Amino acid sequence: MGTIIGIDLGTTNSCAAVVEGGKPTVIPNREGGRTTPSVVGFSPEWERLVGNAARRQAAIHPELTVSSIKRKMGSGETVRLGSRDFHPQEISAMILAHLKQDAEDFLGQPVTQAVITVPAYFNDAQRQATRDAGRIAGLEVCRIINEPTAAALAYGLDNENEQKVLVYDLGGGTFDVSIIQIDHGVIQVLSTCGDNHLGGDDFDARIADHLTAQFRQQTGIDLKRDPSAMRRIYEVAEEAKKQLSSAQVADVRLPFLTTRKGEPVHLETTLTRAELESMTSDLIERTTQPVLSALRDARLDASSLTRVLLVGGSTRMPAVQRKVRALTGLEPSKALNPDECVALGAAAQGGKLAGALVVSDSGQQERFGKDLLLMDVTPMTLSIETVGGVATHLIERNTPIPTRVSQIFTTASLLQRSVEIKVLQGERPRSRDNKLLGTFRLSGVKRLGGRPQIEVTFDIDVNGIVQVSAKDLATGKQQSITIQDSTNLSPEAIEQARRDAAQYAVFEKQRKANLTLLHEAESLQNDVKHALKGDSGKNLDRAIRHRIQESSRVLHNLTRKANPNTGEVAYESIQQAVQQLRTDAAPLLNQTL
Repeated sequence: MGTIIGIDLGTTNSCAAVVEGGKPTVIPNREGGRTTPSVVGFSPEWERLVGNAARRQAAIHPELTVSSIKRKMGSGETVRLGSRDFHPQEISAMILAHLKQDAEDFLGQPVTQAVITVPAYFNDAQRQATRDAGRIAGLEVCRIINEPTAAALAYGLDNENEQKVLVYDLGGGTFDVSIIQIDHGVIQVLSTCGDNHLGGDDFDARIADHLTAQFRQQTGIDLKRDPSAMRRIYEVAEEAKKQLSSAQVADVRLPFLTTRKGEPVHLETTLTRAELESMTSDLIERTTQPVLSALRDARLDASSLTRVLLVGGSTRMPAVQRKVRALTGLEPSKALNPDECVALGAAAQGGKLAGALVVSDSGQQERFGKDLLLMDVTPMTLSIETVGGVATHLIERNTPIPTRVSQIFTTASLLQRSVEIKVLQGERPRSRDNKLLGTFRLSGVKRLGGRPQIEVTFDIDVNGIVQVSAKDLATGKQQSITIQDSTNLSPEAIEQARRDAAQYAVFEKQRKANLTLLHEAESLQNDVKHALKGDSGKNLDRAIRHRIQESSRVLHNLTRKANPNTGEVAYESIQQAVQQLRTDAAPLLNQTL
């Protein structure tokens, strides 16, 4: 098995890592950063932009830019960029493809396999969507692991002594808490809980609402009608939130935010940490119940914990850290970088799958790295619907995975010849209050000497992906499905998206080659122009000078109307013209040099 990278596909930022020299290492992006904004956009010329490039254009072209796509994974919603609708899997695949290319540039070799992390409380549809995004990006997703588990794995690589760890993961779009036991190479998840609609984005939204309300009160202008202005408001809101993690006051300044009667209007104000904590106290309080539920499901109380790990950039907020202290009685550990530890843990899991050895900081090879055993759990209860609309549990939440559970049912009627199996996920007693993962039918049921006996079996693999089967014990007839949620893409749609992504990659490679050639042509023409004006040019033989000028004119005419997005034949002509001008101008340029 080749190199397997680890990817933290985040709501706000994403990060990739790989095991090098026996230890997980963050892969820098093409701009030298250690994380990449999870933002995708298209320029007006329909050039795909990912990361910082997309974020920079967001205020100018909000209609061509999307962020926080992770919150829509598995939902069936689409987003419109320009004139085209995209599924969340396609947008996420663009981010993954960007990280994949950065990894290939860093490693100097192709990358085809990855371990991708998801929030612990992601349901089956969201996990399926994440796996589909990886396939579209040209990656074999070797494993999907929970983000808190990955963080604990990154921590446990150098801390293998027995301990019980609470991982408090407040990211850009989701909140997870997991109770994890680490003991001599075994990382066992005891319980997990969370909220898929709570994260840094919600804190940003509160600040943005505060700023727009203040601005409206001062100026009478409603910024919510101006998408470009609101994009700038959200950017400054996020920046103010970050500043207030270390300062008591943040200055908020947005010059030329909008206009009134042709005159520019600016936003200038301050935001205090006390104001931020007041307007977001209910959001922080929403993390309390998941923490208590996770402790209860693990059959532990807070005094049993030995350490608390903070994951996700939002945990840098002092109010969040105070809440963690109040809930656990422990000082949160600062041993991990909350922005990078999830990717490092994913890389460690990838290194384990690929047979790479993990070593400690002392440089000595550790048995832990070779014998690493990761035991995760399923985050939600799995059920089937039975008579009366009841959700009958087959696999309870926080059951270790992989797992397989079977239970025998019978038909509601003696004359019934088929059964419809509705697969549910959730904790509510009524089936209608849970999420319907999928439905399939077992036909040809026969009654032989009594009521039919139908054996329903649930299989959950190491990725948390569910497969369900139903078998008529009298006839041996069986029907099964791997849950393909109705909100997810069909296999045909995934394959088409994958082909489109591969085709775009070829197009993008050609476009970059075209741009490089245009820059080369422009640079050469400038060199020739300046050389002709110098002493060497003035003393040049007239025939040679004329030939150079003619070659330069031909090249100028070819490049003047060139479009980097199209025209391979034209670019072959430009390449020939560049070579011709370089040959004709060689005597002049050599003299100049």
